[in-house]
Amino acid sequence: STLSSSSAASDVYKRQALDLAHPNAVEDLSRIAAGAASLVNAMNPPYTKWPTEWPPLANTLLRTAEITGAGLVTVGNLYGYGRVDGPMREDQPFAPTGHKGATRAQMWTDALAAHTAGRVRATEIRGSDYFGPGGGRYSYLGYQVLRPAIAGKTVRLLFGNPDAAHSWTYRPDFSAAVAALATREPTSPTWGRPWHVPTAPPRSVLEALADLAEFTGQKQVNVSLMPGRTLLMRVVPILREFTETSHQFEHPYVVDSTLTQQTLGLTPTPWHTALAETVLSLGGRPAVPAQR
Repeated sequence: STLSSSSAASDVYKRQALDLAHPNAVEDLSRIAAGAASLVNAMNPPYTKWPTEWPPLANTLLRTAEITGAGLVTVGNLYGYGRVDGPMREDQPFAPTGHKGATRAQMWTDALAAHTAGRVRATEIRGSDYFGPGGGRYSYLGYQVLRPAIAGKTVRLLFGNPDAAHSWTYRPDFSAAVAALATREPTSPTWGRPWHVPTAPPRSVLEALADLAEFTGQKQVNVSLMPGRTLLMRVVPILREFTETSHQFEHPYVVDSTLTQQTLGLTPTPWHTALAETVLSLGGRPAVPAQR
């Protein structure tokens, strides 16, 4: 796995690539990161290889933070909570439903232990399923739902209940939260605990599609389950990985970001603004006002 790092010198940024699987990865990264206030772990190994590739990558960042004295901000998710009844809060105990959630939970457990021992300053910022300009094919809302709807095609879902309430985290809000945490003073109480990205109130898939139809003036499209999805999720490796997280789309999946909003002074981008910007980035167009 590789890490791209930007280092500043006389206001000129130089991008560097580093192989984190190399035996000298900690030494090399410590050299690159010397003088940095914080390290941000925003990497994402292949979805099918999380249990094997995440632990050494996370350990490299953790050891580098310890050597350099930089804070460590990890970009996380909600998988570690497992299936939860009610809104998810940062004090929710871990109860992962599979190996991906267990991997992410262990990463934070290790980082928190190092922080508690006084070896590093660590925090984690967790978001729900993301969307927004540049979200790409791994944005479920953007790629699986909005993209075909904008094209007037039937939306075929891999998961069950399109009427279930679901929190969607807007990518620029994620970036703002990461920046706010990474630039905190070393003595700030924001270190040593997890946070949730400021996230707008939940919208189900059907509500999101209704909002899309209102914004573009299109007729609302049909929604159905993907044909053969059960078989596909058994035989296609990348789709099989979604089995342990399918509850996120079959039951209410709501994140509570009140603590982050109150403590960091951040607010989520209003849902309709975020949706409009996402739709425009996917080639959609706003409705033309009727002529009088």
